[in-house]
Amino acid sequence: MQSRGLLDLQVNGFAGVDFNATDLDADALDRALAAMLGTGVTTCLPTIITASAEDQARRLAALDRAVAESRFGPVMVPGYHLEGPFLNPADGYAGCHPPQVMTAPDADLVLRLEAGLSRPILLVTLAPELPGSEAAIGRLSGAGKIVAVGHSSADADTVAMAVEAGATMSTHLGNGVPQTLHKLDNTIFAQLAEERLHASFIADGIHLPRPALKAMLRAKGIERSILVSDAVSAAATRPGRYSFAGMEIEHGPDGSVRLPGSRYLAGSALTLDKAVGNIVRWGLGSPEEAIRMACDNPRSLLAPALRAHGLPVPPEGHVTWSADWEVLQVEHGGVAHRRK
Repeated sequence: MQSRGLLDLQVNGFAGVDFNATDLDADALDRALAAMLGTGVTTCLPTIITASAEDQARRLAALDRAVAESRFGPVMVPGYHLEGPFLNPADGYAGCHPPQVMTAPDADLVLRLEAGLSRPILLVTLAPELPGSEAAIGRLSGAGKIVAVGHSSADADTVAMAVEAGATMSTHLGNGVPQTLHKLDNTIFAQLAEERLHASFIADGIHLPRPALKAMLRAKGIERSILVSDAVSAAATRPGRYSFAGMEIEHGPDGSVRLPGSRYLAGSALTLDKAVGNIVRWGLGSPEEAIRMACDNPRSLLAPALRAHGLPVPPEGHVTWSADWEVLQVEHGGVAHRRK
């Protein structure tokens, strides 16, 4: 089977390379992006997580410089995803993000961070229950950004407010919440029930149990569901310890990535081709539906943001798949990349 290239809206690092590192350079970024191409991803939004404004500025500057100077960056990276610091700092919602530097949503901060970059911040994840969220969402969406709900305790009324203000997506729905919630009156159900929101899901069998993912996909509908990896530097690597945004993380034998000794997940080691294969192998969707969630749906969501920033649509490329959903070859930029 052949498909268009996959698009990953949330990727923090890959193949041993941390996109949040302040010493990131073009060579390291190219290693990561070349490895990502081998998994069928032809477009991605490198993701910068919660940090102080000063640290986020340094991380974005290094990332942007690496993208501009790299071989693959100019054709694979149209912009960036800012996941934090506008997240809920309470235990369970914060996850592995440092709560001490979280702050109320501030559109001016996003625009200041973006100033001077060669590529825009295209996606911002925030918790809309925080003060000032409605105004910030309105300004960010008005500036052409995708605004997503994530790491949030928002109830149904707050989710509706966020959507009315301009939010269009839920980030890794079902994660970034405490292990114990009210059984029905909780933010997961509130976001699932909001038909105007798309939702991204991490289909690794770790972030979401298969029955839960099945129910969520049915509730949200294939047409509003998006597969993401939430990959960190441990993706496409062997089990061991790696660096992520100044933290040490552990890629376990079970495929999970956690802060050592912690119950909290710290991103994933998932690759997007594996997510596509999992959807098919687990009987959660047809091959066409799995590809749609990893290719067509994220492109449709991203397209208005690209237009708002005057950016061209990134080249899609083509992926050739084996019968058991392994990537055999990716054609991108006139070059055929075979998986090693």
